[in-house]
Amino acid sequence: MRGRLLAELDQAERKAWDALARYKFQMFGYWAAIWVHLNRVGEFKRPNPWKGLVLAARKQEEDR
Repeated sequence: MRGRLLAELDQAERKAWDALARYKFQMFGYWAAIWVHLNRVGEFKRPNPWKGLVLAARKQEEDR
């Protein structure tokens, strides 16, 4: 079961990056949320792969 969750986690990350690269922001949000959920359920404790994007967005907001 854990192996399947890990495979789904990896797939969700790939799909999220793919959606973001194609300007499909709603689908990015969907797959990013799936990734977060699977990371929690599987207790993988992986760092969020989009943390850098979040920090860049926060900096952009601060600079306004």
